[in-house]
Amino acid sequence: MLHHIVMMKFKPDTPTEDIDRLEEMLDALPDKMIEIQTYEFGRDIVHSDRSYDFALVSGFANLETMQRYQTHPEHLKVVALLRTICDDIRAVDFDTEYTLPQALDEADRFDGFKMP
Repeated sequence: MLHHIVMMKFKPDTPTEDIDRLEEMLDALPDKMIEIQTYEFGRDIVHSDRSYDFALVSGFANLETMQRYQTHPEHLKVVALLRTICDDIRAVDFDTEYTLPQALDEADRFDGFKMP
C-alpha cells in the first residue's frame, strides 16, 4: 500500500469556517473516488511549537492510483482551497508491503460457549 501523508500549516488569519469547509470537502472525497483505500484527517490537538495545524493520512494501492487521485477534479478543488488558507504544506509518500492471510483460522469461534 502507498501511504500519502500531508501536513498543513494554516495562515494565522484563517477563519474557522474555511477549515470546516476543508473538512467537509475532504470527507466527501472517498465517496467520489474509488482510488482511495484508507482516508483519515484531522486538526492538531497538541499545539506545540513543532505542530502543524492539520494532517491527512491516506492509502492507495500503488503510485498510479494516487496519481489519479491527485489529478481528479474533486481533489483539485481541495488543492485550490488549500492554496488560499495555508502558509505551508508538507507531504511524504511511502510504500509498504502487506499481504492478507490466505485463510483465517478455521477453529470453532463458539467452542467455549456451547451449552452442556
